[in-house]
Amino acid sequence: MERLLRLVLILTAAFPALNSFAGARRFTYIYETTTAAPGTFELESWITWRTDRDDDNEFDRLDFRHEIEFGITDRLQGAIYLADWTYRDGRSVENDGSVYAGSAVEFIYNLTNPQTSMFGSALYGELAIGEDLVKLESKILLEKQFGPLVLAYNATVEAEWEGEDLDKRTGEFQQTLGASYEIRPQFLVGGELLHEVAFPDWREGEDSVVYAGPNVSARFGNWWATTTALAQLTNVGGEANFQLRTIVGYAF
Repeated sequence: MERLLRLVLILTAAFPALNSFAGARRFTYIYETTTAAPGTFELESWITWRTDRDDDNEFDRLDFRHEIEFGITDRLQGAIYLADWTYRDGRSVENDGSVYAGSAVEFIYNLTNPQTSMFGSALYGELAIGEDLVKLESKILLEKQFGPLVLAYNATVEAEWEGEDLDKRTGEFQQTLGASYEIRPQFLVGGELLHEVAFPDWREGEDSVVYAGPNVSARFGNWWATTTALAQLTNVGGEANFQLRTIVGYAF
């Protein structure tokens, strides 16, 4: 009960921030290929909850991101992640509590528009810097539209350096695949699939982990909210068996 109460308090404290940040997306683990119009701004707040590992059924992790997104040209958009922070709890966690994870900048360059080309494509780059942390992330974004149905795929390579001397190196390859169907302009449903494999010290890869689950997105005026629930389909004991991500956005 005490553990659950702490989680509720943390989520409650986050909602004032959610009500003042935004962005417009069908998915939460997948980026689409279109970019913001020049001179426009979007605010987003993210919450990702990971829970229940095979080696620790009391494990909980909450990740928070607050983002300002802006259009630069008709093909290029940028974003600033003001503050990423993490809360961890569980028997396997040495120091329960919250910690500032870092801040980041992001750019997306649109190559082809899914509405005027056979398919949409874009390139994504992100640089994150925190205490004893540098992380680079690059993605290839693909998207295909079939009227109200949208299919999207992202391939990601991530490089991370940690420690006082940044001598702890880790790589990760990630793939995400999703489908989203517009029932009404204000309401969309779909699903997402996530595949990840880590490469400690850029050597032999660890066990692959695969997640899949449904998502739902609602839009009302300049506001929107999207939630995805993923369950682990593999049997990797050191990874969470369930994760839930919600992004709330406002465009102006």
